[in-house]
Amino acid sequence: MASTSDSENPSVSNVEENRSRLCDEFAAITGSDSAVAQCYLAENEWEMERALNSFFEADMERVFAVEDSPERETGPKTKRQKVEEKPPGDCIDLTADSPASSRKPSEEDDNKLSLISWNVDGLDTDNLAERARGLCSFLVLYTPDVVFLQELIPPYVQYLKKRAVSYLIIEAGEEGYFTGMMLKKSRVKFVESEIVTYPTTQMMRNLLVAQVDFKGQRLCLMTSHLESCKGQAEERMKQLRVVMQRMREAPDNVTVLFGGDTNLRDAEVAKVGLPPSVCDVWERLGKQEHCRYTWDTKANSNKTVPYVSRCRFDRVYFRPANKDGVPRQAPDHMALVGLEKLDCGRYISDHWGIYCSFSAG
Repeated sequence: MASTSDSENPSVSNVEENRSRLCDEFAAITGSDSAVAQCYLAENEWEMERALNSFFEADMERVFAVEDSPERETGPKTKRQKVEEKPPGDCIDLTADSPASSRKPSEEDDNKLSLISWNVDGLDTDNLAERARGLCSFLVLYTPDVVFLQELIPPYVQYLKKRAVSYLIIEAGEEGYFTGMMLKKSRVKFVESEIVTYPTTQMMRNLLVAQVDFKGQRLCLMTSHLESCKGQAEERMKQLRVVMQRMREAPDNVTVLFGGDTNLRDAEVAKVGLPPSVCDVWERLGKQEHCRYTWDTKANSNKTVPYVSRCRFDRVYFRPANKDGVPRQAPDHMALVGLEKLDCGRYISDHWGIYCSFSAG
């Protein structure tokens, strides 16, 4: 499901390869696509016969119908606000680890931190149910520890809370559109969160910050959707300075990760400048061309535009802990995800998602 072949993507585990093979077989039998296959297999503990029976007998539900849904919960919004982890009722967790994948991972794999950052384009409501289900399929395939999402809308969040029960969801808003984080409950312990406002934003943008614990290490996680459009460069650079200040000033025993739809152009980043301690993960990993463009109207047909635009809007920034005795994470892999069309003929988003993993040195 990533943008590279197996030979170019050595970090894909045997479990992922086996799941991909099962998905291909399921899709071939049913005439569905890989995302639908992943969801049905995950719901049925990756047993092919059960999944096929479920597929052929099921009457596809209207996933965004709210008549039988519980009242929508709100996520943590202020520092030290504790999170209610009780899942809503009547849930089918599309993201739970299956018994088939319950083999004990190697110590090296177990200590790796994985991340997906994705602008899911919730403002585009066409095929939104299928696209949200497709997102869950990638959570099944990659089982990321942390997920950064941009352009969420309330129905999208409500769906995720019902279908991604193995994740804790933190929201940066309640109305309109906003960002959010998903934390794998079995791997990442939530401590506190806050929302940092951008004083002069005209587009309801802010910075969502969460303090978490991962394998005894303190992480500071950040996501944002910086001001859009070419004409908003000055505001976007102001917002980038806020992000970089927060990354630079974090305690030296904390590893800091930022991911999001930055809308940045390289010239804007050069003008602001990154602190010496902060790296752009794509650049650190060698500027691989297949991971360059996250907004690519040449390859992605979700938006009908009369021009070709290929931009690296979505970025991941990293600042390692630098205190003696604290494990130092370092990026070791990046890939784009979501490059295959769903059965509805559209992609999960008009943006490609970014998958990254980090290893302790």
